[in-house]
Amino acid sequence: MSAADVLYSDVKFTREKRNVDGAASSPAETTYSEVRILKSEPSTELPDSHQQEASNGRSKVTSERAAVLVLSLLLTAAVVARLISYKNIQTVEHLQKLIDERDAAVKNLTGDSCQKCDDGWEEHGGKCYYFSQGKLPWIQSRDACRRRGGDLVKIDSRHAQSFLEQKLRKEMETHEDKFWIGLTDSQEETKWFWADGSPLDSSLTFWSGMEPDNWKKNDDSGEDCVRMGEKSGAEDLKCWFDKACTAPHKRICEKPTETRHLKCV
Repeated sequence: MSAADVLYSDVKFTREKRNVDGAASSPAETTYSEVRILKSEPSTELPDSHQQEASNGRSKVTSERAAVLVLSLLLTAAVVARLISYKNIQTVEHLQKLIDERDAAVKNLTGDSCQKCDDGWEEHGGKCYYFSQGKLPWIQSRDACRRRGGDLVKIDSRHAQSFLEQKLRKEMETHEDKFWIGLTDSQEETKWFWADGSPLDSSLTFWSGMEPDNWKKNDDSGEDCVRMGEKSGAEDLKCWFDKACTAPHKRICEKPTETRHLKCV
């Protein structure tokens, strides 16, 4: 049966009809009456069982939906990350392409064989060097370098000294065929300055033997200018010699390299 049964019943009542004196009479009078009874059976389930089932059902559905939502968010984040990564790769590749195109354009304009120094000058370490053939006193040698856009060389690194020392081995014709450099103490004895006015770094000097000795046998004014070079090669690059500034010698001129923007012919 379901939770409640409905029973219908017809009840028949018979009542004798009596006379005034109390004696029974016939026929009897019959009265009908309809009775309806609603019967409910007690439930064997706990009062909250249905509510709990419904609640559990809703909880289960809610948990599943939450899991699906979280998974969807994770997948979306992964897709976005991949897209961003892809965009970044494209950007880097595009930038590299632009850089390559720029380098190719610059190379096309300048050319690999484009000289950075004027004719007669030699490029080394971002500077141009000129090794003269004619001989002049120190002051006149400096003027000659200036007319060419440079000055007597300033040696400010061991690397530069090494380059010049080896170069002069080939340029020198005799042991005394040395070259002026831009170092002098003509303003104050023993205080050495380069032609550009900067002081000599005492930790970066390449004096040969007992030099400087300011020898005055050939010139009473002493030796206030510096020449360099050893035809046979210098031990530990030490080939600086002080000399009277009036003595004629070859010279080393120096100036910065020039940037050329036109293709060399």
